[in-house]
Amino acid sequence: MHNRISLKAIQAFEAAARLSSFALAADELFVTPSAISHQVKQLEEQFGVQLFHRVHRAVVLTDAGRRYAEEVSAAFSRIELATRELGRTEKIDILTVHSTPSFATQWLMPRLARFSSLNPDVDVRLNASTDAVDLVSGAVDIDIRYGMRRLQPAGTMVLSFPAETIVPLCAPALLEGEHPIRSPEDLALHTLIHSEVCLVSWRDWMRQHRKVKLDISRGLRFDRSFMAISAAVDGLGVCLESLLLVQRELETGRLVAPFGLAGPKVQGYTFNLLKSRAELPKIRSFQEWLFDELDAPRR
Repeated sequence: MHNRISLKAIQAFEAAARLSSFALAADELFVTPSAISHQVKQLEEQFGVQLFHRVHRAVVLTDAGRRYAEEVSAAFSRIELATRELGRTEKIDILTVHSTPSFATQWLMPRLARFSSLNPDVDVRLNASTDAVDLVSGAVDIDIRYGMRRLQPAGTMVLSFPAETIVPLCAPALLEGEHPIRSPEDLALHTLIHSEVCLVSWRDWMRQHRKVKLDISRGLRFDRSFMAISAAVDGLGVCLESLLLVQRELETGRLVAPFGLAGPKVQGYTFNLLKSRAELPKIRSFQEWLFDELDAPRR
């Protein structure tokens, strides 16, 4: 027996079963009651199963018809849900960005509203951790990394951020008080804040300031830059950090650079993505926006 059936016949049956009426089903589907009756009869004859009892002008599902109606109704519900989801997908792209915690907290999150206002059809999902990310799996679109480059799988694009400058930073209150900071030598009387992931350490800084003698074995130590920055804002000591990460704190006066904004430069952050996905509009838009923002302070 050839079991291919007409979608129109299934629609007619589903409407009639749901409404318990050929006439109401006909109104819903903009056809005549006789057309509904014909489509249902076609199904019954094709499978040799009676689907409805005809009782005067009413129709009542048989047991076989009821079981079939339950399955058909569930299938139509899944189609309706899939169609609604498709409609949302066409209007909104989801961009998943993975970042190191400090860059996400200090730089990216305060600026995401700008990207969203320029790209209202893109929803950003931001994940922050130091874990390695598998771009090939497709769970993440963009990975922002810091430090030494890990071996990347074939087909990965690695774009370097502009070089960032590392300088000593402290709360404004430390420029005054009992031991005001006026010169690098004055740091000997203050607590040093060590950011253990920063590519420039206090030991590196001392090599460039050979006349300065600091006890770098002491001080506060943090394994995240955002925590070292927060400690400096709270006046707990002097941190050695990237100007990239403290733009807000400098602009609001919560931190100052006591010896100026010149210092050693490092290539710390990279923007990682798959070449095969680089031209997707959501990824291209985010890439262009992010590098424009990174260039903004130098314009």
